[in-house]
Amino acid sequence: MNATTTEQSTASELERKHHLQLYKRYPITIVKGSGARVLDDRGREYIDALAGIGVNSVGHCHPDVVEAIRRQAGLLMHSSNLYYTEPQSRLAKRLTEAAGMERVFFTNSGTEAVEGAFKLARKHAKDHGRSGSIISLDGCFHGRSMGALSTHSEKQRAPFEPLLPGFARAPFDDTDALAAAVDDNTVAVILEAVQGEGGIRPLSDDYLRAARRLCDEHGALLIADEIQCGIGRTGRFYAYEHAGIEPDIVTTAKALGGGMPIGAVLVRGEAADTFAPGDHGTTFGGNPVACAAADAAVRIVVEQDLPARAAELGAHLFERLRGAMDQHSAIREVRGRGLMAGVELAFEGKQLVLDLLERGVLANCTQDTVIRFLPPLVISREDLDRALDVFLDVLGKAEAEQAD
Repeated sequence: MNATTTEQSTASELERKHHLQLYKRYPITIVKGSGARVLDDRGREYIDALAGIGVNSVGHCHPDVVEAIRRQAGLLMHSSNLYYTEPQSRLAKRLTEAAGMERVFFTNSGTEAVEGAFKLARKHAKDHGRSGSIISLDGCFHGRSMGALSTHSEKQRAPFEPLLPGFARAPFDDTDALAAAVDDNTVAVILEAVQGEGGIRPLSDDYLRAARRLCDEHGALLIADEIQCGIGRTGRFYAYEHAGIEPDIVTTAKALGGGMPIGAVLVRGEAADTFAPGDHGTTFGGNPVACAAADAAVRIVVEQDLPARAAELGAHLFERLRGAMDQHSAIREVRGRGLMAGVELAFEGKQLVLDLLERGVLANCTQDTVIRFLPPLVISREDLDRALDVFLDVLGKAEAEQAD
């Protein structure tokens, strides 16, 4: 925590000089975190209402996760997937049981999990004589690799084309449109039960059930991307569970590792037997340290019933946000589920995020006008209320400025 003055003064300078300029970073350097709070290099404390974009769901530096990392790092950090390792096998059991799935493949990130899911879906389709499209939804975000990017909008795709063939998109939450798009040659449908980067937009339970039915009728696979909305955040272990459906494939990451980078492809049913040895693999995916951290994180989520806590605190969060709409005309809509909330504003939210930062609250803005809240599932009600108080106060001031 106690970085030297030189380190404090040059972190941003070093980044600007040596790092590819890909991130529009906020003007603070975070050096320490605990629970739902972080500290910058000037000693200022912040309530983290973003949780590292949905990663730190069990809180920053949860003692059990930290201890699991320390213990495993002192035993074995890497051996490759040529050999069995205890942490990977333990996590495979714990995660498949928590998710109600049958088998798992571990990756280093969410994007890699999506790529693995696409590869599995393609092989499954070929095995069954199909060569059609993988269908995604308008507003989706499935990663930044070339395959994942192929599911996105024309605007996102354009700078990197040509991308991969064999992808199509359907309108968001439109059952009739999906029915028209899916046929007997369709490979898979991929969806997020709650779109994150797309503006915190939940799919209706009826749509999710219709997607499951259509995939069953046409022999396509249903892929649930739970990278941002999963691991307890919406009030269930995975968000699709609200609709009572079972996907064939689940992609998961972010909160899975408790702060460590790890992703996974979960599979059930016939699809679980699609890959044969040599069809897919990874050098670092499922390494012992990341798996030890994830095993601790999943255990915490399950044993402490953090999905139920997310549902309880989420009800309070949405009650406050929706209750504020009468006093704040700039709030056009409040969307989400559990502790995954988006507040759509009548104006761009970039400055509001900076105002929140100045007042000691971390959040961000997606789709230009949606303020996104993804606090740790362990956040106290007091910290949550404090973050909301600050948000509503800075929003009121922004509304006054807009009126002038």
